[in-house]
Amino acid sequence: MESGKKLILYRDFALGKAFYDFTWMMDDNTSVDSNKEEIQSLCYEGIHELIELSASHGFEGNLWQNYLTFLLVNHENAYSTSCEIKGAVQGSINELALHDFSVLKELFDFDFGELQEKLEVPELAILKDYKRTDRGGKVFNHRIRDRICALSVRLRQTETVEEFKDEVTEFYREFGVGKLGLHKAFRVEHERDQVKIVPITNIAHVHLDDLVGYEDAKQKLIDNTEAFVSGKQANNCLLFGDAGTGKSTSIKAIINQYYEKGLRMIEIYKHQFQDLNDVIGQIKNRNYKFIIYMDDLSFEEFEIEYKYLKAVIEGGLEKKPDNVLIYATSNRRHLVREKFSDKAERDDELHTNDTVQEKISLVSRFGVTIYFGKPDKKEFQEIVRNLAKRQKIQMEEEELLAEANKWELSHGGLSGRTAQQFINYLLGKQ
Repeated sequence: MESGKKLILYRDFALGKAFYDFTWMMDDNTSVDSNKEEIQSLCYEGIHELIELSASHGFEGNLWQNYLTFLLVNHENAYSTSCEIKGAVQGSINELALHDFSVLKELFDFDFGELQEKLEVPELAILKDYKRTDRGGKVFNHRIRDRICALSVRLRQTETVEEFKDEVTEFYREFGVGKLGLHKAFRVEHERDQVKIVPITNIAHVHLDDLVGYEDAKQKLIDNTEAFVSGKQANNCLLFGDAGTGKSTSIKAIINQYYEKGLRMIEIYKHQFQDLNDVIGQIKNRNYKFIIYMDDLSFEEFEIEYKYLKAVIEGGLEKKPDNVLIYATSNRRHLVREKFSDKAERDDELHTNDTVQEKISLVSRFGVTIYFGKPDKKEFQEIVRNLAKRQKIQMEEEELLAEANKWELSHGGLSGRTAQQFINYLLGKQ
């Protein structure tokens, strides 16, 4: 029996066909005399899969070891999910993990020269030291790719199974496991009538310091988020105010700032609110903290999606998990559009006031509300000055502010977004 079938915890790898094919070919009992051409064909197919993985994920060096490392950091099982963010655990599961890691270390250290000679496939040599193209892959960003490759190097340097296990376990503690561990942010998609949480691989690397001003607002957001990631009581949070004032930027900055502490973010749109319970069901037992992010949240009078949101926030028989919060941004203070006729036309419904209160009460489900107001002229100019300084734009201040004033008059008025667009315009002219 080949080594791959001896595993207990680490079984049924996603993208694992090459793993099972190669481990079968590595088995000493595999005879190549009678069907050598078929086995060679299988070997070339495996090489193809590893090269394609390198192209899509940006791997280079020892592709076989990178591939095994990739499988390890993505495999969600009883051991890996127990160790994510928390580190080493106690109990019998460590014996099972040690058994699997002994098998995996043997495969990790396998000398492909033996297989190359056995199958007469010289192209196997390229797997030992593969040089990728200039492109770094599209599935992972460079940060994740480099962490996987660095772990691969450390695993190569281990001398014992215990050291091998400790290195993998430390990776789980520091970064997590699977898509939820390796990525910061996610979106929700439907696939064959199933709700899928899909990684967003290209999130903007903004920080709260990039947002000029709004110090009180940012501190309120920081305090609530730090309480959340620390396991303390925290509130759902609503950022509301004028357009272009940095509400969405603040949310993106929060996930960048607290990713290392186990914070993850799932963006969900209004038409997907009926999927909220499915999404929460997939994340409630993981060791991460999740912010469900709703951008530009508002409802027209005929829309009823707000009822799904209220139900999730309030909870039914099963309360909302402690590792989930809802952060939303909106240009509206009360989220649900309230018409004058809702109050005036009392004859349409016996309990009209109940309907009105149901609509406007949604905002009360957010324990923290943070206002982002449009800057005045002086504040707008200060934003422009700071952004120009950061981008090293060489222009006299008087000219800079005069051009900024002209820009805002014809591009949306006073806001941080308008200031950033003006700076982008200047950078484009350089």
